Amino acid sequence: MNRIKLLIIGLITISTVNQGYSQISYSIKAETGFLKYQYNTIQVDPGPNWKGYYLYEENGIDLNIINGFDFNKKLFAGIGLGYLNYEGVNGLSIFSDFEYLPLKTRLTPLINLKIGYSHIWNQYDNGTGTGLGEFCVGLNYRLTEKMDIYAKSGFTMTQQSLLIPIRLGIRF
Repeated sequence: MNRIKLLIIGLITISTVNQGYSQISYSIKAETGFLKYQYNTIQVDPGPNWKGYYLYEENGIDLNIINGFDFNKKLFAGIGLGYLNYEGVNGLSIFSDFEYLPLKTRLTPLINLKIGYSHIWNQYDNGTGTGLGEFCVGLNYRLTEKMDIYAKSGFTMTQQSLLIPIRLGIRF
């Protein structure tokens, strides 16, 4: 009798673990964005070595590749690498990316959070590196079972500046 109970508990456990893993899948996101400069988030009292703000009224573009996991087609968590260009000032970013899709319908809203680091080669020796934070909302459209396209916007804070990103991307 104890063996039968143990066998049933074992089968239920294996079934539960198997069902849990089947809800996780690997995904890649590729996205591009226009970064509209708004203003500097700090005011500087210039000293003798000050060479200007890290970004000064420079709009930008970026290209990002993000690798991560989809959990039950609602939550995405990944790590990304991006190329930045602010009107000729080049840079790189590395970040964690979290995206939540509240509905499982073909068209659903999305909420996105990026936290990381960006480095640009501006007028300072060796450039400047700062934290990167981005919060966006948008719409996600499921083209097929394994491919989505999305558009989103919100705000980005990096390089002592506030920017408004307008992003388009694809997840597969």
